[in-house]
Amino acid sequence: MTSEPVSVLVDIVGMVGAGALLFAYVLLSMSKISGDGLVYQLINLGGAVALMVNSAYHFAWPSALLNLIWSTVGAFALWRLATARPWKRRVPDG
Repeated sequence: MTSEPVSVLVDIVGMVGAGALLFAYVLLSMSKISGDGLVYQLINLGGAVALMVNSAYHFAWPSALLNLIWSTVGAFALWRLATARPWKRRVPDG
């Protein structure tokens, strides 16, 4: 049995996550940020983690798995940005 405050909090987390992914996509589509830049990757990772939490809480396992993979890709992209040689690093957008 779930408590109502926790369920509401998890739903808010899910909505924020969905909003973050949409926001990142809009910024990318409008050429406001770069797809391989720090800002895009951070927003994507945060959104995917939030949606993964929401999906797992509601036992929506296909969505939770998708967002786990999405988060892993985002984390890997951030790791590559962090470990890139200085002359290969892109200027962070933002």
